[in-house]
Amino acid sequence: MWLQKSALLQLFLSIISFVLIRSDEHEHKYEPNEEVVLWVNTVGPYHNRQETYPYFSLPFCAGPKPSINHYHETLGENLLGVELEFSGVNIAFRGDYTKTEYCSVDLTKEKYELFVYAIKNHYWYQMYIDDLPIWGIVGEYDEKDESFWLWTHKKFELGYNEDRIVDVNLTSEAKVKLSPGMNIKFSYEVNWKKSNIKFEDRFEKYLDPGFFQHRIHWFSIFNSFMMVIFLVGIVSMILMRTLRKDYARYNEKDIDDLERDLGDEYGWKQVHGDVFRSPPFSTFLASLYGSGCQIASVVLIVVVFTIIGELYTERGSLLNTAIFMYAVTSPVNGFFGGGLYARLGGKLWIRQMVIGSLLVPGFVSLTAFLINFIAIYYQAAKAIHFTSMLAIVAICIFIILPCNLIGTLLGRALTGQANYPCRINAVPRPIPEKKWYTDPLVITIFGGLLPFGSIFIEVYFVFTSFWAYKIYYVYGFMLLVFLILLIVTICVTIVTTYFLLNAEDYRWYVFFR
Repeated sequence: MWLQKSALLQLFLSIISFVLIRSDEHEHKYEPNEEVVLWVNTVGPYHNRQETYPYFSLPFCAGPKPSINHYHETLGENLLGVELEFSGVNIAFRGDYTKTEYCSVDLTKEKYELFVYAIKNHYWYQMYIDDLPIWGIVGEYDEKDESFWLWTHKKFELGYNEDRIVDVNLTSEAKVKLSPGMNIKFSYEVNWKKSNIKFEDRFEKYLDPGFFQHRIHWFSIFNSFMMVIFLVGIVSMILMRTLRKDYARYNEKDIDDLERDLGDEYGWKQVHGDVFRSPPFSTFLASLYGSGCQIASVVLIVVVFTIIGELYTERGSLLNTAIFMYAVTSPVNGFFGGGLYARLGGKLWIRQMVIGSLLVPGFVSLTAFLINFIAIYYQAAKAIHFTSMLAIVAICIFIILPCNLIGTLLGRALTGQANYPCRINAVPRPIPEKKWYTDPLVITIFGGLLPFGSIFIEVYFVFTSFWAYKIYYVYGFMLLVFLILLIVTICVTIVTTYFLLNAEDYRWYVFFR
């Protein structure tokens, strides 16, 4: 029972943070000599940013300060593996500290081996001061005498502008050669300096304009834009020159059904009586369609919010916003998916609604939970807490499902009536033999190359920030690329469907036959 209450409480706090679009518990303002918290987060190898472990998984020691106030984690931080723990180090706003010893460690054989392993694998650690991240290296390896050295002194240089912290720097000093049985003393010092950096601009030092705003990035946008013009031209030619006259002929009222069916027809006109036939797996098709519409709306909203509010500067805010927006846009899924399912003649609409609601969350959660078991086995910081799992389940049951139900009812009522321009044949028309390149599977594979080609440069930048020590911040580029992707996908869908129907194959649903 207490786990359920904890999950619901965490969900409530997360929703509040979603609405406020903030992940910090204070306003980043300090009085002179007010406490400034130094949080320790994770350690891990420099060459693999995603492999992280709790800071105190290495035999570091905490300072003498016993407790701390004004802190809570959000759901986004938990899912991202943020493991903030109080360092125990005393720091006061605008209060300088000379070199001060704050703890010591007796280096047993086990602790010695842990430090040696960390130094061999180039372990770095991450800390936070006023939401500003700082990184430091654990130690160094001397190849000449095969010795291991540990940095034991942390020098903090903090910049302030009036009552706000605007700059944080960490310098590691005083390296000590490791040997079993020795006593290691850890120390720190703090120096404050006045800075002209504005609070709104304090995060710019962590960005890399030279990488993300490189000329190749602009060139990829221009290349994708030219692809859009090319595809729009092809679609316009097909619609205006090829289909307009034929479609007008089918809409003529003085032509009866017999003449329309037995007339001089070829290509796509041969399958007009079968093209609107319901596919065998219409439930899954409608669920995918509704989920795609919902994901598109979530991406658009989150990217716009990130451009306006710079969510990447706050821990977990981007993921918090994405989860919240996915939950509240569930009616979009139900509206489009439920409406399509009704037009296809589906009867089990409740089953379709449940599948559509849980399709994407179920796939993502199943994948994350499988990876989570591996993270738990290795005691990694990425391991998701059980209460966070319960919070995700609670969001799916108490928010996503009811909202999807509302959207499904609206979709069935407003768009559920099929209004096809021609009647459906009672007996399916046999599909003639055709060239290999007109097979639905081949057309689908080749049709996916153009949308991928329009975004693969942006995908490179996104994954570079995911695996390397870079922060992705050019969400204006992402918005433009996303809009280009939508246009390219629409155009490619029209062209490939036309080629498929022109080969007298009415199976436009491809994988749902």
